[in-house]
Amino acid sequence: MDMKKRVSLELRHRSPTEVQELVLDNCRSGEGKIEGITEEFSNLELLSLINVGLTSVADIPKLDKLKKLELSDNRISGGLEVLAERLVNLTHLNLSGNKFKDISTLEPLKKLPQLKSLDLFNCEVTNLADYRESIFKLLPQLTYLDGYDIDDCEASDSDGEGDGVEDEDEEEAE
Repeated sequence: MDMKKRVSLELRHRSPTEVQELVLDNCRSGEGKIEGITEEFSNLELLSLINVGLTSVADIPKLDKLKKLELSDNRISGGLEVLAERLVNLTHLNLSGNKFKDISTLEPLKKLPQLKSLDLFNCEVTNLADYRESIFKLLPQLTYLDGYDIDDCEASDSDGEGDGVEDEDEEEAE
């Protein structure tokens, strides 16, 4: 299924402004680009585009409330400047399984002051000597890299994996 069609199905007769989470995993993007997601999704906090064939994030719209972006298992190798320009409140970014080879391609993430968690599993960049040290130096705002902090302590579920979308009152009621 193509991405535009999947977006309209996921809306389920809601307006884009009502949507807080949008999961489009395993659909197909035309020409490796993001399609069907516009600035109308102004309350979106979680966007998941896992294994959709992306080669570029250039078409991601400005989404001020987006906190968690899942982009694992695509073919992205750079062009992250647009994330810093359009996703100013991003706290969690998963780029695992993409084509990042050099630390320098991650430099634009310095401009994401809220970024706390970055995942780069299965990217070539993780094979570089002093990879973790270099990333924490480049991105001092990070708390977790690949699920572990600078002291190699594992993230708790609430710290490293939470997307901030869950309603705490619902959890207490269960």
